[in-house]
Amino acid sequence: MAFEGRTIAEAVAARWGDHRPGLWFEEQVLTHHEVAGGAAARAALLRDLLPPGAVPHVGVLLDNTPEFPLWLGAAALAGAAVAGVNPTRRGAELARDIRHTECPVLVTERAHLPLLAGLELPGVRLLVTDDPAYGALLAPYVGAFPDASRAAPGDRILLYFTSGSTGAPKAALCSQGRLAAAGRSLAGQFGVGPDDVHYVCMPMFHGNAVIADWAPALTAAAGVALRRRFSASGFLADVRRYRATYFTYVGRAVQYILATEPHAHDRDNPLRLGFGTEAGAVDAAAFEERFGVRLVEGYGSSEGGAAIQWSPGTPRGAVGRAAPGLVVLDQETGAQCPAAVFDSGGRLLNGEQAIGELVNRAPNPFEGYWRNPEAEAERRRGGWYWTGDLFYRDADGYLYFAGRTDDRIRVDGENLAAAMIENIVARYEGADAVAVYGVPDPVTGDQVMATVAGRFEPLDFAEFLLAQPDLGTKMAPRFVRVVERMPVTATNKIQRAALRREGVRCADPVWWRPPGEQTYRRLTAEDAEGPLVSTRGPSAEGVDGGAPTARGAAAQ
Repeated sequence: MAFEGRTIAEAVAARWGDHRPGLWFEEQVLTHHEVAGGAAARAALLRDLLPPGAVPHVGVLLDNTPEFPLWLGAAALAGAAVAGVNPTRRGAELARDIRHTECPVLVTERAHLPLLAGLELPGVRLLVTDDPAYGALLAPYVGAFPDASRAAPGDRILLYFTSGSTGAPKAALCSQGRLAAAGRSLAGQFGVGPDDVHYVCMPMFHGNAVIADWAPALTAAAGVALRRRFSASGFLADVRRYRATYFTYVGRAVQYILATEPHAHDRDNPLRLGFGTEAGAVDAAAFEERFGVRLVEGYGSSEGGAAIQWSPGTPRGAVGRAAPGLVVLDQETGAQCPAAVFDSGGRLLNGEQAIGELVNRAPNPFEGYWRNPEAEAERRRGGWYWTGDLFYRDADGYLYFAGRTDDRIRVDGENLAAAMIENIVARYEGADAVAVYGVPDPVTGDQVMATVAGRFEPLDFAEFLLAQPDLGTKMAPRFVRVVERMPVTATNKIQRAALRREGVRCADPVWWRPPGEQTYRRLTAEDAEGPLVSTRGPSAEGVDGGAPTARGAAAQ
């Protein structure tokens, strides 16, 4: 029976008495009933631990262990909210995240204790889940009943940090009602039922794993299999071991799976669907060909203010059809951008005019940021929700992702979307992963730079570019950095800010195509300091706080 409740607490309590296996982690198996009881015990403990008048937040600094979903359920039952803490943050930044979300209780494990050493966290009580003292503290509450009557749809359940690529991460808010509705919606869209098993390999401190993987499993009474940390080499073995039918992905996870050694029996697996973002059409097709599993690319802003659903008939490369209220606007004028025009090869001909920011002018579920009114106002300009993402729209109303607003590259006065160039370069046979971004031009604007992980042959790459019918005249990368492994965040998103900051002055080999030439040659130290490459200016700081640039000097 479909879940009809309006809160996450109700979904947790509904599993009381369900003795089917419901949670797998390494050698551990818990029934749905045990998960509900474990959440109830932790909820009772949390109520006693929260100081009078304290903000009902609990920080969770854990890998994907059973304690993470147990504390999500506990927070829901207790009317509290979980702040997922990113273990890749360090020092003052990590302390800032914990203090900013005002967590009087922080749940962690011994492996992460070194991250907390020396941090100033006044008033924060640590619970270390693999310490014997934790079990003793929890023991009096074992057997507690999961009472969902105190929970309301408007209660906060999540504070999850955005990527923070442009400044300190912002803690987006999510209520029990919104999370439950998202779970029900995805479960309905993908036909999730009690016999499904959701493989959670993306980190649970991030919204993707909780909203798109855990929540639909919870609302559909499906099972959950946890992977402590994502492993490309362990992916297929886990899927078979746990009989997983559904998984989510973010960023370059799919590319890493595809980079593993193929085997004749790769299609022998129980998966029926993968759902996520940023896999790209080339990798999605390769994944389906190799594993027999369809990947559904979706779009949803981290804060919940806009979403696009794929549907049958969606053109190749498009995310889905625009729902009422979703428009693509010119960032400077606020006017709606004209429809995209393509040539016979599928190349976008009017990107300068067609690409703009995706804006939701309809009522939306964006619930704001924790203690950050400036960022909230930026998102809600004019009463609309501005996503910060670039899109273009075809004549039939289908939307195509073109990157983040800060991923726009301006070459010779023309605006280019990094994501579009990236999708083209990703077709290169030697590329396991690709990132495209702008680096300052020595005179004005930007030059296109690509980082490629995998095999790179300069002559072969130049011939490949010439053969791409949708590669515009200004899109070909001027510089190509070759790396063994793409630098990514804990959520498998490429660290573009760091790549932009380093530019051509990096430890990896860089190849470049001088103006007027069609082939690439190795960039030398002399080239890097020469007038065609050097971006050192007499004053002003460059992008991302890097070295002074001619672009920065000209702007003054």
